Amino acid sequence: MGKNKKSKKLDKEIYETEIEKLQLELVRLQEWVKSEKQKVVVIFEGRDAAGKGGVIKRITERVSPRVFRVVALPAPNEREKSQVYLQRYMAQLPAGGEIVLFDRSWYNRGGVEKVMGFCNDEQYEEFMNNIPNFEEYIIRSGIILIKYFFNVSAKEQRKRFESRIKEPAKHWKLSPMDIEAINRWWDYSKAFKEIFKRTSTEKSPWHIVNADDKRRARLNCITHMLSQIPYERVDFDKPELPQHPKKPDDFNDLDLSSYMIPKTF
Repeated sequence: MGKNKKSKKLDKEIYETEIEKLQLELVRLQEWVKSEKQKVVVIFEGRDAAGKGGVIKRITERVSPRVFRVVALPAPNEREKSQVYLQRYMAQLPAGGEIVLFDRSWYNRGGVEKVMGFCNDEQYEEFMNNIPNFEEYIIRSGIILIKYFFNVSAKEQRKRFESRIKEPAKHWKLSPMDIEAINRWWDYSKAFKEIFKRTSTEKSPWHIVNADDKRRARLNCITHMLSQIPYERVDFDKPELPQHPKKPDDFNDLDLSSYMIPKTF
């Protein structure tokens, strides 16, 4: 066999065509979830700069934020630190008719908290021992749980960090924790390996997304996510639009010119 060649980045035109098809399916999924009062949780974990936010953005672009709810919790405040660890995450779980997308999740404890020393060994072990039971519990309660880990190579991660430094519009994406992610690459590798080993179960498995090519990663992830949910197409009852009523004789037109914003373009 010949040498393996580096796969070519997915063509933008092909990507745009396919993402549009998938976004239509997401609308159909949304209508089924609403109609059947289903509850879905999708967890997005992964390396820093692996593209979790990008795929979440594409998932939510054409759907209702009342159905697809994104949860990206900040670091816990002092009150939350004193609570049961899972408490603030449980408060975000869906009601019937909702899909919750966790942009990072309770697995912070097994990842960044473990690597950075934000939790002690006892807290870490308690989390790792209990999380499979917790996930089994929420699945039994009727929640469809799907877990994704976006994996990116060290070379590609560095390239994306450099892009964030060079482009002013991306400065907000770069944090001191990102720089530390480079220094602790292998510490994170060990932490992720342990997460997969101890929390990937038959009912709640991990799904790894190869994310070096962002376009392929988005298409592959969304396609897989749709395949994990047994949704059906819900018929759309097309309404008949009425004619606008005739203006009443006693209605005086309001001069809106003084309220208009300046024409910049």
